[in-house]
Amino acid sequence: MEPSVIGMYGFSAAIVLLAMRVPIGYVLVSVASVCSLVAYAWRPGGDFTFMRGLRPALGLIESNAYDFIHSYPLSMIPLFIAAGHIAYHSRITTDIYEAMRVWLAKLPGGLAIASLFGCGGFAAITGSSLACASSMGRICVPEMLRFGYSQQLATSTVAMGGTLGALIPPSVLFIIYGMFTEQSVNKLFLAGILPGLLSLAGFILVVVVWSLVRPSAAPVPKDLNFTRKERLNAAIKAWPALMLMIIIIGGIYGGLFTATEAAAISLAFALGFGVLSRRLTWADFMASMRETAYQSAGLFFIAVGAKIFVSFVSLTGVTGVLVEAVAAAGFENWMVLLCIVLLYVGLGMFLDPLGTMLLTLPFVIPLVENMGLDLIWFGVIVIKLLEVGLVTPPVGLNVFVIKSVISREIPVHTIFFGVMKFMVVDLIVVGLLLAFPIISLLLPMSMS
Repeated sequence: MEPSVIGMYGFSAAIVLLAMRVPIGYVLVSVASVCSLVAYAWRPGGDFTFMRGLRPALGLIESNAYDFIHSYPLSMIPLFIAAGHIAYHSRITTDIYEAMRVWLAKLPGGLAIASLFGCGGFAAITGSSLACASSMGRICVPEMLRFGYSQQLATSTVAMGGTLGALIPPSVLFIIYGMFTEQSVNKLFLAGILPGLLSLAGFILVVVVWSLVRPSAAPVPKDLNFTRKERLNAAIKAWPALMLMIIIIGGIYGGLFTATEAAAISLAFALGFGVLSRRLTWADFMASMRETAYQSAGLFFIAVGAKIFVSFVSLTGVTGVLVEAVAAAGFENWMVLLCIVLLYVGLGMFLDPLGTMLLTLPFVIPLVENMGLDLIWFGVIVIKLLEVGLVTPPVGLNVFVIKSVISREIPVHTIFFGVMKFMVVDLIVVGLLLAFPIISLLLPMSMS
């Protein structure tokens, strides 16, 4: 059988298994292993010989798994995850929201805007969209509902704010993208800053317009009168979060250290602050380590599966056939990019972001390279589209996370209806990033 045909069968099988809700790690490992065995055992024009394909297939699996796990950049993932968990248990992340709540509460939609800032700050520390939606959902949504905010605005604001974790560094998705495309994680982190801030500004604009058009959805609290001293104290309490952002963003941009070193220093700072301030108990520390171990192990297994899958795709040569077919068809670059955008939006409706990215990168990266486009810029586009998938029905993970953490009986469709108001801004941001690559590349270019 032709290797490229095996490659297409393998990709189709992976899509079907993921649609059946089989975990992404198992899908990538099983499909890549079985199809690699078939590719080695069933040479073109020959018969299928199981033993002929067994040894090279096992060698491919072993070498890729070993080499990937022993890669130095991979160490930043557990470091950033641990820093995020310790920052959460030390209440560093919640201090951001409290500070913004005090400063913005009297503005129209002020609590919702404070929630967006809190989510942005949380994302800049933890790098996890789902963790952001889960943690901030428990804090922000009940607070907004208590002051009379509409269910749609309260829940959708936090659901959208949680997606900022995919763009604002440190982002786990950026780390994995950089490792698989052999791009600088430092530059990817910097490339995500302006698009992340642009998305945040767009979300704030939606809240302001929503509050002005429908004041009943975001009533101004009348019993929140903070003194100047209380505002100052709230701002001062947020200094550890600001310091973590400076370490991660300022340290990398200033060339003081690499992303991996920034992860280690962030963890040390969060741990030191938690211990010295007596906010971090031994039980909290052990809980943070357990959560870090679980998440890191899951991500490593998925990443190893993806590495084996990439090798399988390369073995079958299916990407070369795809590139040649696109070139022969004479498609313009914008047509190919439009198809890629539609692919990610479509898959995002049904698959989780990490699964979508790892499944598609082996196929779309050769196309983008063949068009001569910048992979740092394209990485921002991919992550932004994955961010959109986090809130797109019917499987918007952030929406279901919010639904799971709030105690009130708020229907899922209520959250989705609220999210749709923000989606207009998200699509505009995607269009701007596609039309003006300088938005993504300005900071990485200035660094170099």
